[in-house]
Amino acid sequence: MRRLLTGVVLVALVAACGGSSDDGPRAAPAPSTTTTTAAPCTPAPLEDRAATTLLVGLPGTTDPAAPLSAEVASLGVGGVLLTDANVRSADQARGLVAGLRAASPRPLLVAVDDEGGRVSSTEAVAPRGPSARRLGASGPDAAREAGRTLGATLASLDVDVALAPVADLDGGPAGGVIGDRSFGTDPTAVAADATAFAAGLRESGIAPTAKHFPGHAGAADSHGGPVTLDRTVDALEGADLVPFGALVEEDVPLVMLGHVAYTGLGPMPASLEPAAYRLLRDTGFDGVAVTDSLGMGAVNLRWPFPEAAVLAVSAGADLALATDGSQARGMRDALVAAVRSGRLPERRLDEAVTRVLRLRGEDPASMVCG
Repeated sequence: MRRLLTGVVLVALVAACGGSSDDGPRAAPAPSTTTTTAAPCTPAPLEDRAATTLLVGLPGTTDPAAPLSAEVASLGVGGVLLTDANVRSADQARGLVAGLRAASPRPLLVAVDDEGGRVSSTEAVAPRGPSARRLGASGPDAAREAGRTLGATLASLDVDVALAPVADLDGGPAGGVIGDRSFGTDPTAVAADATAFAAGLRESGIAPTAKHFPGHAGAADSHGGPVTLDRTVDALEGADLVPFGALVEEDVPLVMLGHVAYTGLGPMPASLEPAAYRLLRDTGFDGVAVTDSLGMGAVNLRWPFPEAAVLAVSAGADLALATDGSQARGMRDALVAAVRSGRLPERRLDEAVTRVLRLRGEDPASMVCG
């Protein structure tokens, strides 16, 4: 109606001036003064958002119809982690992945803990690749090809994420907690090899994960219990952080934080330490920060899974990893309770959800507001 009235007034004004409405260019219609109010945003239920921050394993499960598979998928977790216990053959693994995706109410990340070398989850499908230490002796071209080969295997199973490469510096015994999982001790060389391996994974369609920020070299095994290194931030920046910085510059989509505590950061394991997440974000990283497994002794001997999940997400984690998926519901419920009590700011939870959704290729507005 407003537009029609404007046209009538314009014709009358032209006629009053002795002209025709067709003489010369028409005047632009007056700008509308109508204001539109955006529909209020309704976020997804808090339970759904909390579940999105969980990455959980399925110990011993090979069948998507198994009770644990059904439980985890129905919760709408952010992702699942497969290990060698879940992969018996290519067809079986593809069936497991397809069944989990079909049962999940939302898109599901599927990750595999496979670095090549002794940390391999796909030996039932393809031969184990060379260790990072062997690749480091051969150079970035060999690392890139190894990443591409591993990536092709994972892509054939419809996997999205590899928990690799290891960016830690380590030249100690090959069988150490890091040992031959590391490309070496020289920060520049490790940076080149790790970024090459990550590039190979991406060329095969697999998202790489740089681990274990901010560096695990020289530390005892955090699987068994708490570990603290007397190391300043300056010392980390001069060595351990160099490979991670290079991976961030190449837009690595995920970074895993380990469970070693550093005196220069604070008393908590890095995975639960706010200063560690600030240090990571200071590198320019805006991808998904994922914890190492919260079932490891450095965490689990001190905090049960639900409490560890709250501590991790509060500190800055976007995905809390637990290899035991039976803990998923308790972790989700603890996160919900922490938001409702004010202990975990809802904006922090939504920040984590936003990053996970972007990694999954979803519009964050489908779950969060703002």
